[in-house]
Amino acid sequence: MERTPPDRRRVLESYHDGMLAIRTLAGEVRDWDAPTPCTEWRLIDLAGHLRCVAENFLEYLQDAPDSRLAKLFARDAATAVLIRQQARQNAAELAVLPPEPGPDRIMSFGVSAGAYADLMPDMWDRTHLVYRGTKYTVGDHAGAACVEWHLHAWDMARAMGSDYRPKDPDLLVSAWHWGVPHLPLGSGDAWEAVLRSSGRSPGRPDPGEGSGRRRDGRPRTVRAGVRRPPASSGGSAGRPAR
Repeated sequence: MERTPPDRRRVLESYHDGMLAIRTLAGEVRDWDAPTPCTEWRLIDLAGHLRCVAENFLEYLQDAPDSRLAKLFARDAATAVLIRQQARQNAAELAVLPPEPGPDRIMSFGVSAGAYADLMPDMWDRTHLVYRGTKYTVGDHAGAACVEWHLHAWDMARAMGSDYRPKDPDLLVSAWHWGVPHLPLGSGDAWEAVLRSSGRSPGRPDPGEGSGRRRDGRPRTVRAGVRRPPASSGGSAGRPAR
């Protein structure tokens, strides 16, 4: 089926919104040891993963089209192999991170993700990688970054007892098809399809179970695009944002 590439303006807006959401949520964290929907990670681990992924995305962009990610995809390996590669890389990178506090990890994330945002507009049409005979550009892979940031914003919100929904979930559907070409995307509500296809359950954990409840006991809801003061390696090499 012919799939329309994601709109450049909307991708760039979504990318910045995802960055902002992560930084805003990080500024509200009260317990960096709180568990996240990625059951093997606490919030401090998720912050470390975000730092690693942002650094990797920047490396892949600077090395395109000859990055280690491009070389991995050029093998046309099975999806299961790519997922295993990503899991190993995630574990290895987290294991060697210095024992720094969560805010420092998020600051490092912001530096690398911001540098990526500065570079990608001028490199938009450059080949990023080739997978099973199809060329994917830097702009296409920017969609993977959008998916990554928004999924992890949801993880952070859930860990704090809140909910999160990006303001342009339909863009993430197109971004998934072009930024995560080796994984299928389910149908239904755009944001719930992205959550489920990444291995998450939209209704669990209950947002009222975390540490981010309001004084009246009801969960807070955080949405992308709220302008507050700021507080996978890349996901596309395996199951996004896990």
